[in-house]
Amino acid sequence: MVAPPPPESIALSIVVPLFNEEANVDPLLERIAGIVERLPDPPSYEIVLVNDGSRDGTLARIREQLLRRPNLVLLNLSRNFGHQLAATAGIDAARGDAVVLMDGDLQDPPELIERFVERWRAGYDVVYAVRRSRKGESAFKLATARLFYRTIKRLTNVAIPVDAGDFRLMSRRVVEALKRSRERHRFLRGMVSWIGYNQTGVEYDRDERRSGTTKYPLSKMLSFAIDGITSFSDVPLRFASYLGFIASTFAFLYGIFVIAVRLFDIKGIPGFERGWASTIVTVLFLGGIQLIGIGILGEYIGRIYDEVKARPLYLVAEIERSAPPK
Repeated sequence: MVAPPPPESIALSIVVPLFNEEANVDPLLERIAGIVERLPDPPSYEIVLVNDGSRDGTLARIREQLLRRPNLVLLNLSRNFGHQLAATAGIDAARGDAVVLMDGDLQDPPELIERFVERWRAGYDVVYAVRRSRKGESAFKLATARLFYRTIKRLTNVAIPVDAGDFRLMSRRVVEALKRSRERHRFLRGMVSWIGYNQTGVEYDRDERRSGTTKYPLSKMLSFAIDGITSFSDVPLRFASYLGFIASTFAFLYGIFVIAVRLFDIKGIPGFERGWASTIVTVLFLGGIQLIGIGILGEYIGRIYDEVKARPLYLVAEIERSAPPK
């Protein structure tokens, strides 16, 4: 059943993608509603909950909250599309003059929304949260996250803030620009930075996950990093070209060396008399260079293939809205 949106305008939308977050739904909504309703000059608001194909009781919990709370919108996707596409679905459905995007695991504190709204009312189009510290995360996770942010900053020509995730507020004109960008392999924080306008950061200390397990294991982190780099940089392609050029230079110099050895009948070079060692090393080296280049090229071609199919980014099974407040 698809419920038509109410006619009144909305000042603030809070978008929360959810995947297997059954235990977090109730405290999440309690904290978000409490914060928004205590804001100075409280805005009209909606909370858009995107169920990204959850396999636990997340959907049932959201529907229970729809019966008890006003200002809730449920987007139930047809299957699991992944965090970035679920977030995109929520942003597309949001009707607010400003849209806050946050995770549902309560590591992003809803209390920061007050500072977001304050900066937005002061004239900023994007207010992003910068992680000053990250509680409850392993040294490996912290090190790889630090490496990722600094690597992508050096590889791209877009000023993507370091240590800033997707937790942010966006004005309506930023949201409309984002809705016109429909690439499939989405890196939202990079896309928002690319849009520009007035942007500012707010530092905070990231909390531990309240319950459940992370939805970004190492394999997904690597895939997300590749999406971010290939979406905003062609440096890997240039790197493959440079690598090929260097390999060719070495091969050319080695060829001159081989000719010189034969012409001048130089003796005593280890392994050269038989020739197998130098041949194997050369073949393996050049073969490795070629495979690296083919792999990098394949990543970009695969993304082009996905784009030209022009399938929908996501499919919504149903939209449900809670009753308006009395």
